[in-house]
Amino acid sequence: MKHPWIHNAKTDWWLILSPPFLVLLIIFIFQKQIQGLENSYSFYTWLFLIVFVDVAHVYSTLFKTYFVKGEVQKRKLLYIGIPLISWGLGLALFQFGGLTFWSVLALIAVFHFIRQQYGFMRIYARFEPNNWKKKIDEVAVYTATIYPMLYWFKTPRAFTWFVSNEFNWLQNLPDYLRFATPLYFAILIIWIAKTSYETFKTKKLNIPKTALITGTFLSWYFGIVYFNNDLLFTFLNVVSHGIPYVALIYIREIRQKDNHQLDRLLIFKSAMGIFLFIGVILCFALLEEFLWETLVWNEHFSLDLTVPETVLQFLVPLLVVPQLTHYLLDGFIWKKPKKVS
Repeated sequence: MKHPWIHNAKTDWWLILSPPFLVLLIIFIFQKQIQGLENSYSFYTWLFLIVFVDVAHVYSTLFKTYFVKGEVQKRKLLYIGIPLISWGLGLALFQFGGLTFWSVLALIAVFHFIRQQYGFMRIYARFEPNNWKKKIDEVAVYTATIYPMLYWFKTPRAFTWFVSNEFNWLQNLPDYLRFATPLYFAILIIWIAKTSYETFKTKKLNIPKTALITGTFLSWYFGIVYFNNDLLFTFLNVVSHGIPYVALIYIREIRQKDNHQLDRLLIFKSAMGIFLFIGVILCFALLEEFLWETLVWNEHFSLDLTVPETVLQFLVPLLVVPQLTHYLLDGFIWKKPKKVS
């Protein structure tokens, strides 16, 4: 069976498929030590997980969008309009208060994270026919991601997406967990049965697709439902999302493109190109987090700057523009153009 790898088995496994499995293995083996890291080295865990992975993955999108001259010229309205819409939306939401602002942004982020897993599943199922088997895979991916969030909305958690109490207003919804929980496990069992039956019947297994869906179930369930720990959630959530995304961008937009297509980005395909690529996105991430820390949060370091509330209502939505632009653009840049018959 020809497996639908994005690059090759080795690269896909280590950079796209293995993160949730490896992180979960590390957590189970070193759980006490990891919790000790949270207490003693919070700055370094924040620097590595939030800045170097989570924020950096946002800027990797530049290599598929704004750094590609032809792409920007082709869809100018999209690439100019989305950042403006992002800032405008942020300004409007901030007028309803900081909690409303961060709650809506968190829901948009959750949707983005869910859609990424669905997108990877579609990539690994691209050679398969559109039949009931693929539909079960699709339902499985959405179940693996949506149920843990539904659980979070109704159950107090020791972690946040952005800020405290961001999902508290959703606790007023009727108690759906008594129905959602059995449905979750029923769909999981159906997916396992379908995959097992298909493998037994055809003697073939789509390894990357199966690993992707399995990893999604594991990372979301253990990160949100099973464990109730801020660092463990961040570790599973951020690494399982950020590293595969960065890998996909580099593989698709640098490694797999012909030299003449890359133009000024050709330098990133050289022997040291991957390190230069990582260096660029890390620089952007460090700059953004420096601005957040010194002007807004003052949690990990501070310059003792006092920013008036009247300025913050414009500044915070402005600082969110890169992240919100990433979320919104992602809904457009991965779509394949429709074939003209």
